[in-house]
Amino acid sequence: MSELVITARVLSPVTPQAAVLEDVAFLIDECGNIQERAAKGDALYAALSAREDVRRMPSDSLLIPGVTDLHIHAPQWPQAGMALDEPLERWLGVYTFPLESRYDDVFFAEKVYSDLVRTLLENGTTTALYFATIHEETSLTLARICLEKGQRGFVGLVAMDNADLCPPTYRHADAQQALDATRRFIAAVRALPGNEGGLVQPVITPRFIPACSDALLKGLGELAAETGVRVQTHASESDWEHRHVLERTGKTDTEALDGFGLLRDATVLAHAGFLNATDRAWVRARNAALAHCPISNAFFAGAALPVRTVLDEHTRCGLGTDISGGYSPSIFENARQAVVTSRLLESGVDPDRSPGERGRPDSRITFQEAFWLATRGGAEALGTSAGQLLPGQAFDALEIRNGRGGLRLSPSDDAERCVQKIVCHVTAENIVRVWVSGRMVVDKVDN
Repeated sequence: MSELVITARVLSPVTPQAAVLEDVAFLIDECGNIQERAAKGDALYAALSAREDVRRMPSDSLLIPGVTDLHIHAPQWPQAGMALDEPLERWLGVYTFPLESRYDDVFFAEKVYSDLVRTLLENGTTTALYFATIHEETSLTLARICLEKGQRGFVGLVAMDNADLCPPTYRHADAQQALDATRRFIAAVRALPGNEGGLVQPVITPRFIPACSDALLKGLGELAAETGVRVQTHASESDWEHRHVLERTGKTDTEALDGFGLLRDATVLAHAGFLNATDRAWVRARNAALAHCPISNAFFAGAALPVRTVLDEHTRCGLGTDISGGYSPSIFENARQAVVTSRLLESGVDPDRSPGERGRPDSRITFQEAFWLATRGGAEALGTSAGQLLPGQAFDALEIRNGRGGLRLSPSDDAERCVQKIVCHVTAENIVRVWVSGRMVVDKVDN
């Protein structure tokens, strides 16, 4: 791509507690990174905005960073919004594993994955962390579709070999088969034509401890150390899963994963609702992160992640849709539900208890903190340079059009008000353009 100059009204996070709202000129280099950012009134702003090739965003639009989804089960997209009244272990066995076993069909996979990646981009997800299935060919199809559509994708071939939990029609025959498949998948993603810049990357993906033998978990940890590939898995997802790991290993998920070498820099632990302070200290020590999935947690976790504590402890954290445990493909929907969940955790929900006994004090997060989780928090969790629209970061951006749906931004609104309105109201209807690394991948205005 060629050098790009854009002027726009920009809202971007500075810290978890603060954002800035200003008129900005960007100079974006040929690699899609922000080379310069100048505020209106600066000499550089005047110089950039005077260029003949400048692209000026409309006055009724606002530019914000792209959002990161830290937990998606791509093959589960066809069942989003289904069977959420079932307990996790039944939901997996009766609905989810049979659906995922269908992804040995390339035609079926291409249709589902193309629709999912397009939908996520239209909802503003510029970076996505995916669980695929155990099938190498169609998992590579997902990686290829991310690359073709321009989404920054982290794609994991799922590893699972435990015959006590996994059905005979949907598991690896043994640990070695899963390890060999994972090694091949890593090489195949890295070798995809057009992926020389690493826009799409492989992820080592043990489904969760209950689905994997100790031999597989140990082997995957060794493979992660050898290849430097990121790791993702579920951790302390529900009462059932949390107890299962304690009974089997005598350790919490976090302790066990660390012992297998799977708690590493940029490891993402999905859900993590039952992590204690010691567990979270290990997460910080390893530069790992949590994927908060508030919608799916409401259905399956049996507990609410104490995000206020997570942020106060400076544990890395972002948001995940957890399709299809979560019904919505929108990180903005999950951002607002993260705020709602934190308020319910603080106030409590049982009217038969007195206010002083009903909730967990000082648990609420702000809309600004939810905005941070959606943008820079998720990018930071993956170790990617994005999420704040600052020099040196990738130009991953969304053009938000005012006056659509419920979004009504006023010229008098400051950054705090704009953040709250965006978190509360933005849907795909408001997102009219999307850029990933400087490449426009969604354009609902000019097309």
